[in-house]
Amino acid sequence: MDLRLYFQKIREIESTIADAFAVVVSHATPEGGKAGVPTEVPKRTAAKMIVDGIAHLATAEEARLFRAAQAEAQKIAEQVAEAAKVAFTVVPSAELEKLKSAITGSGNQPAQSKK
Repeated sequence: MDLRLYFQKIREIESTIADAFAVVVSHATPEGGKAGVPTEVPKRTAAKMIVDGIAHLATAEEARLFRAAQAEAQKIAEQVAEAAKVAFTVVPSAELEKLKSAITGSGNQPAQSKK
């Protein structure tokens, strides 16, 4: 294998990728790689994967669907994180009764004036 030619191909493909990060779709490989799995990688890595024949550049529609799914997954993860932040306080029942009586005791009785 001519390494100069190999790296020249990587540079050529890298120059055709517009974004800093590209979505590639994997091919089946003898090492057990699954076909059809989209992944977002830096454009240098994407170019290397394409030259090595283990992936191809995703179409615009495939990339759009992948990024939409990633955005939805991030939104769900943020919601789960927010739900985990919910704070609550455990109050013993005796203390709760004191608080209730303090609220009802002072709120229902009219103020008495001294003469």
